[in-house]
Amino acid sequence: MIKNIIFDIGNVLMPFGYRAFYESFGYEEDIVERLSVATAQSPDWNELDRGVLSYEEVLERFVENDPELVEIIHKVFADLQGILGLYDYTEGWIKQLKEEGYGVYYLSNFFKKAEEDCKELMGFLELMDGGILSYKDKVTKPDRQIYELLLKRFGLKAEECVFLDDIQKNIDGACAVGIQGILFKDREQAVAELQKLGVKTK
Repeated sequence: MIKNIIFDIGNVLMPFGYRAFYESFGYEEDIVERLSVATAQSPDWNELDRGVLSYEEVLERFVENDPELVEIIHKVFADLQGILGLYDYTEGWIKQLKEEGYGVYYLSNFFKKAEEDCKELMGFLELMDGGILSYKDKVTKPDRQIYELLLKRFGLKAEECVFLDDIQKNIDGACAVGIQGILFKDREQAVAELQKLGVKTK
């Protein structure tokens, strides 16, 4: 029986759109593409979420990926307000699940600067029973350790949990430790999948 719902944040509870954010600066499409490849699409992005290197160190890695974009990279990453939004269903969904008696948690690859700059949108976290932002614990999905840490920290049983994430490898990581997983596409689809597992949600 499912007793706990675990949510990823980006593109599940909050829209994360780095390309739209880059485009908001007015750059041409070719610059946006190069910027995307050098940053969010590079393996170095995970280092932001892992939180071991400083923000400045990771930005220098981005610059190394495309040195001609040095000024643009530093300009874009000076203030990340706008890189995350908020779905209109997020707060209500959390409250509804809580009212039904479920534990509601978050498990997200997230970096400190994004949390700081977008904090005014993240009040919904206070409605939840807790969770993990990867940078604080220096480990990212789909590393087995992050799922095990969540279970241990909050005294959860894997078989009583279901995890919603928009990336398949992160779902696979959860399933590897015995947590059921739902690949999130949109809220309607996720609600239907939860209902199949006996979760009271709408």
